[in-house]
Amino acid sequence: MTTSASLPTEPEGAIPTGAREDGTVTDRLVDANTRYAAGFTDPGMDARPVLRVAVVACMDARLDLHAALGLELGDCHTIRNAGGVVTDDVIRSLTISQRALGTRSVALIHHTGCGLESLTEEFRHDLEMEVGQRPAWAVESFRDVDQDVRQSMQRVRTSPFLLHSDDVRGFVFDVHTGLLREIDPA
Repeated sequence: MTTSASLPTEPEGAIPTGAREDGTVTDRLVDANTRYAAGFTDPGMDARPVLRVAVVACMDARLDLHAALGLELGDCHTIRNAGGVVTDDVIRSLTISQRALGTRSVALIHHTGCGLESLTEEFRHDLEMEVGQRPAWAVESFRDVDQDVRQSMQRVRTSPFLLHSDDVRGFVFDVHTGLLREIDPA
């Protein structure tokens, strides 16, 4: 697999080919979008996912969800955050996904080797000491990925805002094999 990280890099301080003078990564993304847009044709679809599923997953760059799940553009809603944990904002997104855009199923995907397994709520304390303000959010770190998937499934299933909680399933993606392992909610 080729990733941006494995592509040849310019010498230190050089401006990447096609990038603007400041040569930032964002410039690289904007340049890539210009090339993408040159061949873009409107697929003619609306915001309702074809498969009526929302996938909640970790933001980890090693997870290529569409490839791993055999999904195409327009198949699902994808909601990602650190750890793939079900927070209030995930419930907000799922509520909009279900009530306004017709999804019925929820797949929750955590993964092996997650960075949240090595953090604690001490991270918030350290931030407060550094910047002088306590973050309003919880780190949502965990030690047992299977148990955190179970907790996330429970949060979705018990939310009063969601219309559909009968098809909520949780998985752990193995970053070394690419396989999903389903977690029993019990």
